[in-house]
Amino acid sequence: MTQAIVELEIRLEHQEAALNELSDAVAKQQRVIDRLLAEVRHLSSVQAQEVETPGSAADEAPPPHY
Repeated sequence: MTQAIVELEIRLEHQEAALNELSDAVAKQQRVIDRLLAEVRHLSSVQAQEVETPGSAADEAPPPHY
């Protein structure tokens, strides 16, 4: 019986270590997702501002084929 308990405790330790590794990976992925979402929001607002206030045609250089 004692050997069975020892084996169960060893399995439990391995499962806890795996669970901690997975939890760390999920937390890291969430931080990356949050950063990417913030960047997408920023780029969307920049794009929306450019659509609302476009530059005049006189401000832009002519295309290179002219």
